[in-house]
Formats: sequence, C-alpha cells, structure tokens
Amino acid sequence: MANIHALDPTASPLDYYGWELRRHREAHGLTQGQLGDIIFCTGSLVGQIETTKKIPTREFSERVDAALGTDGLFSRLVGLVLRSQLPTWFQPYAEMEARATYISTYQAQLVYGLLQTEEYARAVLATGMPDDLDGLVAARMERQRILEREQPPLAWAILDEAVLLRPIGGPDVMRRQLARLLEFTGHRWMHIQVLPNSAGEHASLAGSFNLLRFDDDPDIVYTEDLISGHMTANPDTVREAALRYARLQAAALSVEDSAALITRVMEERYGDRSQPAERTVA
Repeated sequence: MANIHALDPTASPLDYYGWELRRHREAHGLTQGQLGDIIFCTGSLVGQIETTKKIPTREFSERVDAALGTDGLFSRLVGLVLRSQLPTWFQPYAEMEARATYISTYQAQLVYGLLQTEEYARAVLATGMPDDLDGLVAARMERQRILEREQPPLAWAILDEAVLLRPIGGPDVMRRQLARLLEFTGHRWMHIQVLPNSAGEHASLAGSFNLLRFDDDPDIVYTEDLISGHMTANPDTVREAALRYARLQAAALSVEDSAALITRVMEERYGDRSQPAERTVA
C-alpha cells in the first residue's frame, strides 16, 4: 500500500489515472479484488494499474466507468495515458496528426502507423527492444482512433511495393495486414496507392515523409531519422514536399489497381497454406 499512498497524481497522466482509480474505488467501498470481480479482471491487475505498473486499456477504462458510474472519466483519461506512452520525440507529431484535416504520407519501408494491425505494429515496435512493448502498441492503436471520428481527416497513403513484400511478423501477420489495407478500398476518407517497383527511380528515393494540413495553421512536413522525428513549416520545404508528393501520386498505381496488386500479393505471397493441396487419386 505504500506505493499507492506515495503516488503523485501530478507526475504523469498514468499517475493521475492510478490515483483517480484508487480514489473512486475507495469512495465506493470496494477492495481491488471486489472491483476486479465486477469488471471481469483480477484484483492484482487493478492494483498494478493503480500503482502505474500496468498501462490501462480502453476496454478496462470503459468497464470501470460503467462499474463506478464515473460518467466517462476513465474513458477520457485513458486517451491521455496512452498518448503519453509514445516516445517523447514522437509526441509532438502525434498531437499535430490528431489535429490535421488532411494527411498525406509516403512510406518506403512500413505500413503507415494509422493503418497497422495490432500484431503488425507489435512486430515493428519490438525491433526497438522497448521496455514496455505493450504500452507502445496500445499507444499506436490509440492513434488510429482519429480515423473513427464522425469527420476524420482526409488521408492519402502511398506505399512502396516493398512494404507489401517485406514479411513483417511472418506470413499470417502480413496476410491480415494486407487484408486490413483492402478494407479501405472505396473508403470515403482514406485512399491507398501503391508505388510499384516498375516505377524505377522516383521523387522520394531519399525516404518516407508525411504532409499535414490544417484549417487554421501552416502546413507541416514530418520526417524521421534513426532516433528522432523532425517537423517543419518552412514554406520552401512544404512546397518541395508537396511537389514530390504530386509526382509520387502520378507514378503510383491507381487506387483500384493498387487494391488489385495488394490482393494478388496477399494471395500469392501470403496465402493460407495450412490446408494441404488436394491430391488426385489414379
């Protein structure tokens, strides 16, 4: 209990969440085990979240709100908690991404974060050998909630064909990831194009980049290096990035042809081979 009493609610969103969870639980006269029984988890998990040893999930938060009648408090707090789990250098971009009205991205190596399945994201993030992989994965999934808004940002993603061919997480993970991309075929807000290998040299051989546009703020260009990210609103840089993106769009397959290529790669490269082929009997 010493760790709980020592918790400083001003230290971080996670500390504040744990402090509020304990305060509301005790106000209802419940032990950790009793609350766990109500929300279908262990009392140990409740205690670990109260003492910031575990990151709460959105499902956990929604159940706590229902059990304690907290009018969505924990469902609101969990968004702040999960965003705080993003790398410090990435948080400013995530905040701008959440405010953008138009997102355009070219990805040379990986599926864009907003389009990743949880298992694909886990495989990608694990390569950095993080201390809290679960927290990073949960934070990446939380970022994707901007696509679920009543009016999400208009988004355009150009993926290099290499993204489809690189088997992140293995064939099963890739098959489900490509199926996820196909869910956006004909989508109103998200459009996906593939830049085929046959395009040869192109306007962004230097690598991936994102363009963010806003209703009331200057456009931003975002790039990453090995250990950090960089944002700039420099008009010359933004103008050059926009020109390069237009050239990439022109060189890429149409949205319809891109979906056809994704389907073909999914079936031919990552098809379900768990069932043995039928054998004819002479």
